[in-house]
Amino acid sequence: MSDMRLRFPPSPTGKIHIGNMRTALFNWLWARKNDGELVLRIEDTDQERSTKEFEDIIIKELDWLGLDVDEGAGVGGEYGPYRQSERLDIYQAYAEKLLEKGKAYKCYCSEEELEEMREEAKEKGVMPKYNGHCRNLSKEEEMEYIKEGRDPVIRFKLPKEERDVVVKDDIRGDVTFSSSVLDDFIIFKSDGMPTYNFAVVIDDALMEITEVIRGEDHLSNTPKQILIYEALDFDIPRFAHLPLILDSNRAKLKKRSEDDDVYIGEYREKGYLPEALFNFLSFLGWAPPEDNEILSKEEIIENFELTDINKSAAVFDVEKLNWVNGKYIRESDLDYIVELSIPFLKDAGFIDDEFVEENYEWLKKVIDVSRTGVDYLAQLPEEAELFFKELEFEDKEAAIKEFNEEGVELVFDSLKEKLEELDEFTPENISNIFSELINELPVGGRTVYHPTRLALTGLDSGPEMKNVIYILGKKETYQRLDNALAMRNEN
Repeated sequence: MSDMRLRFPPSPTGKIHIGNMRTALFNWLWARKNDGELVLRIEDTDQERSTKEFEDIIIKELDWLGLDVDEGAGVGGEYGPYRQSERLDIYQAYAEKLLEKGKAYKCYCSEEELEEMREEAKEKGVMPKYNGHCRNLSKEEEMEYIKEGRDPVIRFKLPKEERDVVVKDDIRGDVTFSSSVLDDFIIFKSDGMPTYNFAVVIDDALMEITEVIRGEDHLSNTPKQILIYEALDFDIPRFAHLPLILDSNRAKLKKRSEDDDVYIGEYREKGYLPEALFNFLSFLGWAPPEDNEILSKEEIIENFELTDINKSAAVFDVEKLNWVNGKYIRESDLDYIVELSIPFLKDAGFIDDEFVEENYEWLKKVIDVSRTGVDYLAQLPEEAELFFKELEFEDKEAAIKEFNEEGVELVFDSLKEKLEELDEFTPENISNIFSELINELPVGGRTVYHPTRLALTGLDSGPEMKNVIYILGKKETYQRLDNALAMRNEN
């Protein structure tokens, strides 16, 4: 049994986006690959923006994508509580430890004073850093500040001697930072809340996290975290910093966007399949040894290696996602696709529960044919519309002209005769009829196909004719062919 423990710690300050979900997925894959445990921790110290609603959305979308966790929020476990807002006394206790050991101190500098330091640094052309003003306050100086009513922050006391802090990273190798670029950073804010860098270290250490897989935007935080680990004599986990995800314009994928297309639920609501999104997200920054575009969940777990993750940014290509999703829609079990499609057809007003109950087998045929032309299931009603609505012609005059063409009546009559003679009414046999018509009638292929499609669907393009006729049935097919000729005769 593996002792590997990983965590996924989202902040419930907004809807969970693509980048966060990819991080969750890579943690899940690595845990499953190594018989490890995955912990869901909720980082909700941003009390103004954190909500229970967003936490519920996170759990719902993880569940939809099939990313089950072994312990954490909503699941429980022996390392809780799993919400940071319920762990404040723990952070406070460890901050006190650092104060007692002389590895942290209270800082009373006001915002104005800190701004002065920044301005001074700018004038000197150096990087703005805290100048250590409160690092060695006397008791008297501290009492003066307290009398003034100043609420202190707690700062980490950076060791005086400069040193290299090495981040051991399973994707990037060893990444070295000089402690000279750091200052005495804040670990507790004046409102009594821990900073991210402090809370995350305490949580990961106490929850015995052995591997930290997260976005590369956290890499620059890691030296500070390593210094805190060392100061508290905690074991330092291994790190793996994932490449950024770029949009199709190669700009950084935003965490929030007006059209919400970075929110994972947007894809669920449009009728993307969780299996397809799982497959697609797995390939954002990682690719298996063989150049396979589609892999099952089991195959992805089997092949997944952190060392195979690319250091350079991954591009979120919606066209590629559509291709992958369309492939899953066409190749998945039909009953599964029918189940997922029914809500979209209901929303379009084409069907209701009674209709589904009475016409389920026919509905399956419609969805089976319509799924060949869609990238995601929200497109299915438009593709299937011709089977649910009264026939309409976009340009009636052009249709009449088409039906007046020489040979059209002969094609329609011959088609009806051959359909009537069929032993088995199947798409394959219907397809054979069209081949026979082209060989036997003194007309071109266009005269066989185009007026027939127009008469039956009112459209210039769409599903194959063998499928359209199979779904409409003989009676409705004859009726539409006759109506087309009647239109011609009326004019």
